[in-house]
This record gives sequence, structure tokens and C-alpha cells, in this order.
Amino acid sequence: MYRDIDDKELLEMFKSDDSKNAAFDLLVQKYQERVYWHIRKMVLNHEDTDDLIQESFIKIWNSLDKFRGESSLYTWIYRIATNEVLAFLKKQKSRNTVSLQEVENTLSNTLKGDIYFNGDDAQIKFQKALESLPPKQRLVFNMKYFDEMKYEEIAEVLDTSVGALKASYHIAVEKIKKDINKI
Repeated sequence: MYRDIDDKELLEMFKSDDSKNAAFDLLVQKYQERVYWHIRKMVLNHEDTDDLIQESFIKIWNSLDKFRGESSLYTWIYRIATNEVLAFLKKQKSRNTVSLQEVENTLSNTLKGDIYFNGDDAQIKFQKALESLPPKQRLVFNMKYFDEMKYEEIAEVLDTSVGALKASYHIAVEKIKKDINKI
């Protein structure tokens, strides 16, 4: 049912006190899975992803009445989720003063012990290579490669130029290739 309701209709429903909660429930149903996997590809841990998705949707609830429609609702939601992820990763980085080897071991153990990940060695190598990318580069790669977003959409979410995104994506691809070959 939620797929039948377009974003304009959801936003109109949200403006009315009588249908505000129902509109938000439909919005969450419509976008939760895509936002979940967008976040999950960045933090890898299911519990952290759940926390971040909850924080993202709280911010969306608190800000939805201020949405001006300058971008698509989907892009706006992605931007909020992306900002939550970047803030989380920055906080994690400042807390962690561990070696790269420890991070790789933790990542490997997290992936192998994750009930949602059933990858073989090649996938584990690929995930390790992805994890080694700087957060913004990883975001660009994930949005282009996994989410199949157009550069223009990514540019809206990350508030940057298409040229910079293309360069970042190309560099990420080259780093991943190099890392996979040496693992």
C-alpha cells in the first residue's frame, strides 16, 4: 500500500494533524529498508545501524514540516541518514586509537559472525577493501555501486559537484582493486 502513495501525497497528509502520524508511518515503511541498507553498508554492525536509522527518522520527524521540496524527499532523507552516519563514524574514529590490523581483525570477525552476511572469501576481501576507504569515499562508492544512484542524485545528497564525485568514485575503485590484489 505504501508504494502506491507518492511523496507529495505523504507530505500533504503530514501537514494535517489528523493524518500526521499515519503519513509518517507510511513514509517509514516506504523508505526504511533502503535507508537501513545505506547505513548498514557504512557501519557494518546491525545494532549500530538500527540506532542510526532510529536517529535518522527522529530527525526526519522533527524536520519534515520544514522540508521545502528543493530536492526529492528520497534525496532529503538520504542526506539526513548520511549525515548521521558521518557523525557516527567521526565519533567512532575519535574514540578508537587502535591499529589498522586490529580494525581489520574486528571487521573480519564482525562479518563472519554476522547472521546477515554469508559471504565467501572474495566478499570478505571486498568488504575489507571497502572498509579501508575514507568514509566519504566509501559513501560515494556505496551510493553509486550498490544503490545505483546517478551522480546528480549523489551530488544533491552530499552537497558537492558531479566532477568531484566522479573523481572520488574512480579513486575508490582503484583503491579497492589495489587492496583486493594485495589481500
